Amino acid sequence: MSRYRGPRLRITRRLGELPGLTRKSAKRAYPPGQHGQNRKKRSEYAVRLEEKQKLRFNYGLSEKQLLRYVRRARRVTGSTGQALLQLLEMRLDNTVFRLGMAPTIPAARQLVNHGHVTINGKVVNIASYQCRPGEVVGVRNREQSKKLVEANMQNPGLANVPSHLEMDKNNLVGKVNSVVEREWVALQINELLVVEYYSRQA
Repeated sequence: MSRYRGPRLRITRRLGELPGLTRKSAKRAYPPGQHGQNRKKRSEYAVRLEEKQKLRFNYGLSEKQLLRYVRRARRVTGSTGQALLQLLEMRLDNTVFRLGMAPTIPAARQLVNHGHVTINGKVVNIASYQCRPGEVVGVRNREQSKKLVEANMQNPGLANVPSHLEMDKNNLVGKVNSVVEREWVALQINELLVVEYYSRQA
């Protein structure tokens, strides 16, 4: 399935708050659809599927991409769930979002794809680029790029910049100091259920 382009509030009503997908909040507290209000007890599979979907929609990934990330996380020593979250959090589009340069991850992806973002002074237009400690994330030296990011920084998606990043708002330059720690992941998720969901495929 390709990237989701439908109504975002429908997704947040079903899965809960997704800070990377949208800043809006739904007026109705129950899931969408005819049977949204009288939802019965969910199976174990449904619970795992929901956690997996949270991850997918928050970071804007296709099913194929997420499966690839799970396989990469399995090869890392230590907790597979934590390694998976670190891989997703260190993506360039998410890093731009967490630095406050964009209000949501889809908006950050668009900034990256349109060539407004640089890594160590060079333009990088690949949203899935893995940021590494020591790298400097900046804005392309163009008036249009700077105006876009300055406007976004007036209303950032999340209030705090996580501890593994630092941001110089005056020069529009961010730095990656280390790999993200688990407590700084903004999404409320049980990553172990995602790993269990993929246990037969990965």
